[in-house]
Amino acid sequence: MPTEPITIETNDAEESAPSPRFDLPVPDTDDVVAVAALMAEPVRAGILAILRDGPHCVCEMAAALDVRQNNLSNHLARLREAGLVRASRHKVDARWVYYERDEEAISTASEALSQVL
Repeated sequence: MPTEPITIETNDAEESAPSPRFDLPVPDTDDVVAVAALMAEPVRAGILAILRDGPHCVCEMAAALDVRQNNLSNHLARLREAGLVRASRHKVDARWVYYERDEEAISTASEALSQVL
């Protein structure tokens, strides 16, 4: 039995393929990538989480995160360089250094992450 070809009617708008857009602006992601790289390390993320509740010394954070103090100090140095934490000496006994989050920098970093996510 001979079959006849099937014809489907379409309008012109459906037939034209979407044209690619080559004029998209390049997003500025340098800051957010730097923050994400810092946060990708579990010890640094843990430090920021601990400091959310207020200032702590290295020995307290090292015990909580189960890492050596010198290892924790290296991570704190990276967070200080990024401006996310700051250090201050104890008022009575200057041998003790306490770290705290810089909430303004944390807010800026959070905004940068939310812009991408």
